[in-house]
Amino acid sequence: MSDRPVVRFLDRTTPPHIFTLILLAGVSALSMNVFLPSLNNMAVHFHTDYALMQLSVAVYLGFNAILQTILGPLSDRFGRRPVVLSGFAIFTVASIGCVLAPTVETFLTFRMIQAGVVVGMVLSRAIVRDMVPRDQAASMIGYVTMGMTIVPMIGPVLGGYLDEIFGWQANFWILTLVGAGTFLIVWFDLGETAKHRSASFAEQFTQYPELIKSVRFWGYCLTSAFGGGAFFSFIGGAPFVGTVVYGLSPSELGLYFIAPGIGYFLGNFASARLSVRLGIDRMIVTGATILVISMTISTLIFVSGLGGVFLFFGTITFVGIANGMVIPNANAGMLSVRPHLAGSAAGFGGMIAIGVGAAMSGVAGSILTKETGAIPLLLLMSGTAIVSLTCILTVLWRVRQLGLPEYED
Repeated sequence: MSDRPVVRFLDRTTPPHIFTLILLAGVSALSMNVFLPSLNNMAVHFHTDYALMQLSVAVYLGFNAILQTILGPLSDRFGRRPVVLSGFAIFTVASIGCVLAPTVETFLTFRMIQAGVVVGMVLSRAIVRDMVPRDQAASMIGYVTMGMTIVPMIGPVLGGYLDEIFGWQANFWILTLVGAGTFLIVWFDLGETAKHRSASFAEQFTQYPELIKSVRFWGYCLTSAFGGGAFFSFIGGAPFVGTVVYGLSPSELGLYFIAPGIGYFLGNFASARLSVRLGIDRMIVTGATILVISMTISTLIFVSGLGGVFLFFGTITFVGIANGMVIPNANAGMLSVRPHLAGSAAGFGGMIAIGVGAAMSGVAGSILTKETGAIPLLLLMSGTAIVSLTCILTVLWRVRQLGLPEYED
């Protein structure tokens, strides 16, 4: 890290500023959650029910997953910079389409196209891995996502108040402005960081089997996917629990959504400070254990009839802490198994993670009723937490059994 060249903001002849990397990841997060407090009002506007409107989350995540299989190889072939710029241009146009959509079907189409913004989330990690080695990448990704977590904290709050003052469309006008502004910053600050290009786009797909055969890649990938799956389940079900079960207004719901953001900030702070010292595997196991314990306790409390709105959202703080420890470290490990395929690993691993998240979000939106309350959602989140911990423990056991080296890069 001490040998890294000086970084000058808005000078693409130097490495990208950390603010730019935070912004790339942050806009992706903002697009995912800023409008969540408005889901019920959007359902009323489009004369549809909540389950269909909730598809704006699941469809977005599903297309997001598909794109990640393409964006990684594209960036390995053509470079990070042109792929990032293209993604944000598409996102900005699609955001305008969401505002002007006359029907829910048109809205969902543009919402699906908005998923192009995932380029920021995927390639910000690959750009970091281009710049620094494995454990330092985990630390730097931790700092990037720590800064990014400000967005999930303020996004739903902002979205809730904008909805009450101007209507739900204001959320997508904000996304339009943020997308255009990010495009300009990337244009002036982000030079090309991928120094080794693949010979062809097709070559990247032929190299996917090299990743698929790696036990460690799958371990990091599935641990991240199911750890994040607990949070995506929350995104899919919490708006229903907050508004229908507990009668929260959009602005009140937005305030409660600060809880996971605070937790995620703290977890990423821990990753940024401790990953180099303790190693990524120990950080992942610790985070996954916190996730399992917190969700198990919360579920038992609600099943016993003692749960309430404060406990429901308060528990999610620990989900955020756990994910802040698991996800940056698992991503750094995933990208380090085959460093020459960092972009492809980011894309393929991201597809798995977001695909699991989309499935969990869709399931969460379909299993909740006013009568059941939050219990089905908590059970779903507990199950994904247990799978996450099981994945990393199984892989570490397998690695020791085979006597594989600690690092493969």
